[in-house]
Amino acid sequence: MMDGMAREETRTMKSTSDHSPAVNDSQKAVVPTAPRTRAWTTRLVVVGIVLSALNLRPAITSFGALLQEVRDGLGMSGSVAGLLTSVPPLCFAVFGVMAPRLARRFGPVAVVCAGMAAITAGLLVRPYVGAAGTAGFLTASALALMGIAVSNVLMPVIVKRWFPDRVGSMTGLYSMALALGTSAAAAVTVPLTQALGGDWRSGLAVWGALAAAAVLPWIPLVRDRGPAPAEQAPTRAEPSPAVRITRSRTAWALAVFFGLQATAAYITMGWMAQIFRDAGVPAGTAGLLLAVTMVMGVPLAFVIPRVATGLPHQGPIVLALGVCGLAGYAGLYFAPAGGAWAWAVLLGVSNCAFPLALTLVGMRARTAAGVAQLSAFAQSAGYLISIPGPLLVGVLYQSSGGWGLPIALMTALMIPQMVVGVLAGRDRTVEDEVAR
Repeated sequence: MMDGMAREETRTMKSTSDHSPAVNDSQKAVVPTAPRTRAWTTRLVVVGIVLSALNLRPAITSFGALLQEVRDGLGMSGSVAGLLTSVPPLCFAVFGVMAPRLARRFGPVAVVCAGMAAITAGLLVRPYVGAAGTAGFLTASALALMGIAVSNVLMPVIVKRWFPDRVGSMTGLYSMALALGTSAAAAVTVPLTQALGGDWRSGLAVWGALAAAAVLPWIPLVRDRGPAPAEQAPTRAEPSPAVRITRSRTAWALAVFFGLQATAAYITMGWMAQIFRDAGVPAGTAGLLLAVTMVMGVPLAFVIPRVATGLPHQGPIVLALGVCGLAGYAGLYFAPAGGAWAWAVLLGVSNCAFPLALTLVGMRARTAAGVAQLSAFAQSAGYLISIPGPLLVGVLYQSSGGWGLPIALMTALMIPQMVVGVLAGRDRTVEDEVAR
């Protein structure tokens, strides 16, 4: 498309030069550089998206890997440590609401750049809070999580704005990068800490370097206030970006779907290894099983969005992922140790409802402004829905003394997840629903 634009511009300039001597050679030479500039800028956006996605979870999973060391180092009680596991979804819900307003004022690129800077500062500061103790650690963590929250919401917006004809492939790319960052931080943090002398502070702070790298691609783009490449061609006037999102049934279905899949993901990350250990699986093997579950998201996070955008209705994908989840929970209930690897794989597949939810955000709105509102609403409401799940599983486990009731709860939640996912997968947009 860009090459065609370049040829058209060259033909136009040649025609003009034949009739007007005012056009000189330097003017002709300038014209072909525009497509090359836009192509370079687009590549920079791709690099920024990938690096940003890599940084959307290490702040959480690196802390989980060193939870015991952090507790000992800060004198943190078990109850406070338990509450900290619920802080990420709470911050995502609270700060994610701010993202569309900030994007309207400063632009989505500037807000994501600031978000990466906030992640960098939070990760570098929180291990060295000194006398501030747990309160300082929590405050610095909240700063990093605020950066993650606004970036979570605006990633679909940037994809929709810059790549409207490649929503599936680009969503798959950053979903894959997000899954890779999640699993890498969980797997590498402990050995990396040991390589750095066994100091948990260094093991946490090192992830700030990756976040700092994610700031760099966005800096030259912040200064560019022009339209994205996809917006260069004149288009018909779009409706007002102010969409009453709460009037859309699809928006509510997507929010509940997002919340229930997040609930399942946080329960899996927080408790699955313990389920295997209580079934007699060695601790090291239980950790590997959890890593397998998380790594499943790397290839599937790229494939599922591409498949989803090629279908008129994404309900079949929702049902397939839900069936995998039900099979995995059944395995955990009846034979947790006997088929441990199979259950880990099935639950890893089921957890790929997350990239599907992100893809649906980009598909269920027609404009970038609509995507921003839908993304903020679905993610903020969804993360609020997900907060009680891991805590309730812990309560049921402690009160019943086993995993029967918690697994029954996980299974029960999968049914409404499949129902609302099918509703969210219908071929319609929130703007059309609200306009009726």
